[in-house]
Amino acid sequence: MVAFPKSRFFDRNTQPSMFTLVLLASISVLAMNSFLPSLPSMAIHFSSTTAIMGLSVAIYLFSSAVLQLLVGPLSDKIGRRPVLLWTLAIFIFASFACVYAPNTLTFMALRVIQAFSACAMVLARAIVRDTNDTQTSGSKIAYISMGMAITPMFAPGLGGALDGWFGWQANFWMIGGLGALIWFITFFDQGETVPINTSGFSKQFSEYPELITSRRFWGYCLASAFGAGSFFAYLGGGPFVGSVVFNLSPEKLGIYFGAPAIGYFTGNFLSGRYTTRFGIDPMILWGLSIIFVGMSLSVICTYIGYSSAEGFFGFMVFVGLVNGLCIPNATAGMLSVRPHLAGAASGLGGSISIAGGAALSTLAGVILVPGSTEMPLLLLMWASSLCGVGIIIFVRQRNKTLHGNT
Repeated sequence: MVAFPKSRFFDRNTQPSMFTLVLLASISVLAMNSFLPSLPSMAIHFSSTTAIMGLSVAIYLFSSAVLQLLVGPLSDKIGRRPVLLWTLAIFIFASFACVYAPNTLTFMALRVIQAFSACAMVLARAIVRDTNDTQTSGSKIAYISMGMAITPMFAPGLGGALDGWFGWQANFWMIGGLGALIWFITFFDQGETVPINTSGFSKQFSEYPELITSRRFWGYCLASAFGAGSFFAYLGGGPFVGSVVFNLSPEKLGIYFGAPAIGYFTGNFLSGRYTTRFGIDPMILWGLSIIFVGMSLSVICTYIGYSSAEGFFGFMVFVGLVNGLCIPNATAGMLSVRPHLAGAASGLGGSISIAGGAALSTLAGVILVPGSTEMPLLLLMWASSLCGVGIIIFVRQRNKTLHGNT
């Protein structure tokens, strides 16, 4: 790890500012959920259905997972800065192109390209690990994620409002415009934080087995995947529950849909404040335990007949809370297993987590059919949280047995 001077904004000879890293990590979230309240109107525009248009979330996530496999080794090879600038440029092009998509197939293809935004999130985390030790990385990633939490707080509500005022296309004008602004800021603020690697690109991929054979790495990846899985299932099924089960308008659905961001902001604040005191493993366990309790209560309330839009979306605060407590610390755990492979670990770990989330998002869309209540989605989220608790208990036992050695 190279020692970098304290950050000075728009000075590429110092660490990038936290503001820049927050923006880089946030753009993927914006592209993922700001347009979700517009799915019903987009379905009408493309002569499709809300369920089919909802697949754009899973397609985006699957594409993100694949790209994250590539971007880690690539950035370890040629540097974080050039990869960031190129992937952001591709994302900006795809975002504007979505406005002019003539049919559903073209739109879905552009969503694949738009997933390049996920590379910025991966590299923002890798940059933190380039310049900080493990515990500090967990804390800083948490603060970055706390800044990210602002995005899902306002993005669905803003997306719903833009839809109501100007049509669904306004969402993608906004996404592309903000992407261009972030590219400009990154160009002037982001220097290079990793030494250029002289080994071949294939050599970068050859280092993946070193990560894959580590049970601790898999443990942190799966804990993150199951913790985030509840949220991704919510992304896949939440628009259906809000618009079909509870008959909410796009504007109201946009406001309600941002409920997890309240918990996400709180969870990341707690992670940033207390990770260095308690350690990453307890923070992950507490987060996953909280969501398990929250989803259990939501299932019980729905089962006994206390079903309402306010109750369903209110319990989603627990989903955000676990992501705030779990994901930054699980990410720091992934990167700590092999610190010299931080870029590859960030990409591979993120890919595993996102791929699991994409599967759950798709499954949520499949199990919610006309006539469904919110119960199938709640049970899927409950099962994901239960698996996460089991995984992190295993990781804690493994760490105690090995005394921190893999």
